[in-house]
Amino acid sequence: MKKILLCKETDPLETRTALIPDDVKKLIGMGYEIKAVKGTGVKSGFNDEAYEKAGAVLVASNEEGYKGSDIVLRIMKPESIDGIEKGTLHLSYLDPFNEKELLNKMAAAGLQAVSLVMIPRTTLAQKMDVQSSQTSLAGYVAVVNAAARMPKILPMMVTPSGTINPARAFIIGVGVAGLQAIATAKRLGARVDAFDTRPVVEDQVKSLGASFVKIDLGEMGQTDQGYAKELTPEQLAKQKEGQAKVCERSDIVITTAKVFGRKAPRLIGKDVLDRMKSGAVVVDMAVSTGGNVEGSKLFEEVVTDNGVIIMSGDLLERQVPYDASKMLSGNFTAFLTHFCNKETKELDVKLEDEIMKGCLLTQGGKIIHERFMGGK
Repeated sequence: MKKILLCKETDPLETRTALIPDDVKKLIGMGYEIKAVKGTGVKSGFNDEAYEKAGAVLVASNEEGYKGSDIVLRIMKPESIDGIEKGTLHLSYLDPFNEKELLNKMAAAGLQAVSLVMIPRTTLAQKMDVQSSQTSLAGYVAVVNAAARMPKILPMMVTPSGTINPARAFIIGVGVAGLQAIATAKRLGARVDAFDTRPVVEDQVKSLGASFVKIDLGEMGQTDQGYAKELTPEQLAKQKEGQAKVCERSDIVITTAKVFGRKAPRLIGKDVLDRMKSGAVVVDMAVSTGGNVEGSKLFEEVVTDNGVIIMSGDLLERQVPYDASKMLSGNFTAFLTHFCNKETKELDVKLEDEIMKGCLLTQGGKIIHERFMGGK
């Protein structure tokens, strides 16, 4: 397996590409052969000439490129898998929890479907972790978007006309996105509070200059993948009230709470929004999985009756496609490098490898990942 097709994304809202020209050149140097669909990198700032110069062969469409390809790279799920040849290794953001029909189709077609979001969060796989690379950028964009939308400035200013107090930002969820949001808000001059159900992140919050909000929820922890454990109804009620008090005084609130493979917890309801000040901005970064904030809408802005602005925080990395593509490309390249056989110069599908075992969903005409076998 060494013939790679770099697809052009079909979602009109997608701005990123899976491989940038520099990494195309690197992979070709390792022995891979690469075809790239015309226009694949245009929205990211990479033209077709750059791909040709890197050694890629340009093709007119995804469908044309499927012929003779061993490996297919794309970011979002395919609209159709028609034309993809049996045995092809297909790498994408496939969500096996919510795309079971597509997963079954890929299995029936004899494809080897890899889900990038299922790559284990281990030290060895860190360079392949698309979740971390993209959500870090999203955390940055969330703060920048909120700062541009709010009717105040973030830093303190002392002027002859008077003193402007710094804005207050509250970050809920201190994962990769939350940490970057904290760092960005601090750099822009805001006073930052942060909360997470995992007490172990308090030191990280303080190291970035923010205050850690302590809410006694009882016994807490995190999963072996590094995600926060799901809260009980009683713990959620305590968390909501503790957060509400901080939300009341905040100018920016950014929620990042997602539970892997499940609906996002509702953290801010209408009752909390009603207590917030007019002009405050709330960015819901979990809107695509059910939303942390009542009333948030995917890719839309909502203004409450009392003037609170709720912004969609989904896929914010698309707003910085040059750097998002560069980081994604690094993730794809790390995967292709890790499984490249140095002797044959081809990619080996090694199920004994914990990384491949964690992210390969289908093979040999069936679903092989134990978490999704039997339609689970």
